[in-house]
Amino acid sequence: MAKTRWGIISTAKIGTGKVIPGIQRAPSAEVVAIASRDLARAQETAKELGIPKAYGSYEEMLADPDIEAVYNPLPNHLHVPLTLQAVAAGKHVLCEKPVGLDAADAEKLLSLPQDRLVMEAFMVRFHPQWLRARDAARSGELGEVRAIQCFFSYYNDDPANIRNQLDIGGGGIMDIGCYPIVAGRFIFDAEPQRVVALVDRDPHTGVDRLASAILDFGGGRRTEFTCSTQLTPLQRVDIVGTKKRLQITIPFNAPQMEAVTVLTDDGSKLGDASVVPEMIHPVDQYAEQAEAFSKAVRGEIKLPYGPEDAVQNMKIIDALFRSEKSGAWERV
Repeated sequence: MAKTRWGIISTAKIGTGKVIPGIQRAPSAEVVAIASRDLARAQETAKELGIPKAYGSYEEMLADPDIEAVYNPLPNHLHVPLTLQAVAAGKHVLCEKPVGLDAADAEKLLSLPQDRLVMEAFMVRFHPQWLRARDAARSGELGEVRAIQCFFSYYNDDPANIRNQLDIGGGGIMDIGCYPIVAGRFIFDAEPQRVVALVDRDPHTGVDRLASAILDFGGGRRTEFTCSTQLTPLQRVDIVGTKKRLQITIPFNAPQMEAVTVLTDDGSKLGDASVVPEMIHPVDQYAEQAEAFSKAVRGEIKLPYGPEDAVQNMKIIDALFRSEKSGAWERV
């Protein structure tokens, strides 16, 4: 079957550095075009990455009938508008996370034609280490899983960086806190009923720079996480059951085409002395994501996530920000 033909909206670093090479590795996909508001920049990037066509506007690329799917890595406030524009042009859309500025913004995607695929780009859900963790949690290998603990941080206090611009969706919860939220939903295969958050904001930019949260999934199950944009880089996920725990050591930025390790531990010895490492074969999680999306465009598989899933994630984020203001638990 012919490969799904992709166009890339913008020359954003996440696209050029990670996602585009991933799409190019996917057997069922090919990148045929890239667009930027700066034609010279688009042409330069196209040459660097071996992309046949370059456009000096998003609209010109979206009008290209040869393109079937587009990847949208624009700043957060442009996710929904450009996704709507792309679908109106007849394209399927893989949109970077978070899918919108809030749930109301994201809900605009619910009225799109059912024959156009739209998915939020949480690539971790396609990495075999996450599939292994989910299987371990659901099979009973870990016993009854009751707690998921996540930490995700990096350091970036540059006020000019889009992640530090409050009015266009900057801040830690939007940028990286969304991943632990997805982790809890993915592992528990459930939705949180209520949430509570404690947030510290940068006094100059106003964005949340340190946030901790508890997501109550009911039945004694919870996901707890801390995320920060101004701490030493760290990421960990621990899935803890009544028999064992499983740790994903590089859960979110798993290196492309390198083996990674998950750890299981029955707790029989302290200090990780009873840890059993398990190597996960090398993959590119961006390629796995692109392959699934491309096959879904061709009708070979059903895409497991759509606009409804993306809206639900935004509803949880909205509830966390309500909790920041109220200082209390908030219903999702």
